[in-house]
Amino acid sequence: MRYIAVLMLCMLVLLPTACSQVTTQQVLATSHIAAPPTSGLKRTAQPDPFHDQRLQMVEKTIAGRGVKSEIVLQAMREVPRHEFTPPDYLDQAYADHPLPIGYGQTISQPYIVAWMTEMLALESGDKVLEIGTGSGYQAAVLAALGGVEVYSIEIVPELAASAAGRLESLGYQVNVKQGDGYYGWQEEAPFDAIIVTAAPDHLPAQLVTQLAPGGRLVIPIGPPGSYQSLWKFELDQDGKLKAYNMGGVAFVPFTGQGIEQATAVPTP
Repeated sequence: MRYIAVLMLCMLVLLPTACSQVTTQQVLATSHIAAPPTSGLKRTAQPDPFHDQRLQMVEKTIAGRGVKSEIVLQAMREVPRHEFTPPDYLDQAYADHPLPIGYGQTISQPYIVAWMTEMLALESGDKVLEIGTGSGYQAAVLAALGGVEVYSIEIVPELAASAAGRLESLGYQVNVKQGDGYYGWQEEAPFDAIIVTAAPDHLPAQLVTQLAPGGRLVIPIGPPGSYQSLWKFELDQDGKLKAYNMGGVAFVPFTGQGIEQATAVPTP
């Protein structure tokens, strides 16, 4: 891990004036469940044929690679990744690699999902924003932590609709919006944590301005079509940003009007 000294906001992100053209976003679906089960998943009488595979995945490829948070590990044990996996890839649902879900998007590698979730250091009562709902798997893991208010934005309308329906049918309480995640979700800000599951080539200013004091932001940053660096940012009580380079990753590129219209600045 490489620590970057306390950085002023203007050195890290686009100036707000460069991002003034905000595209319209609309709430597509809000899956509020009045009394969700403790794990966030609706229980059925049917046995789970993937139960043992899921436990082995967590033991070998998540806990075995250094994820220590017990609440994160328990969420990974409980959330049925096969429910978020396309039928053609069902036999790979618990393999430790990403899988295509259509529209040029993927469901992330389980280890990366757990690792990024652990970095957020979420506690009961926190409010978290996810950029890039995809199939809904990462949002389900966040919701399964318990006591966390989850918001998620997906730019692809078809994925936003299917993820919202899937999360609701499984009993996860997640607020899903279809729109350009580059601009965050201003109406619901501030957030205690923000997680981004696609890679821009810079840190969007709006996401930082929507962090609460003490908030955490986990985001891959780097050129499209190549490897990126995973960054963890922490906003202190004085509005200064601390940046930590967590190492190399590979994510699908960030898309949308916001990233296309932005004027790139050097990344941290």
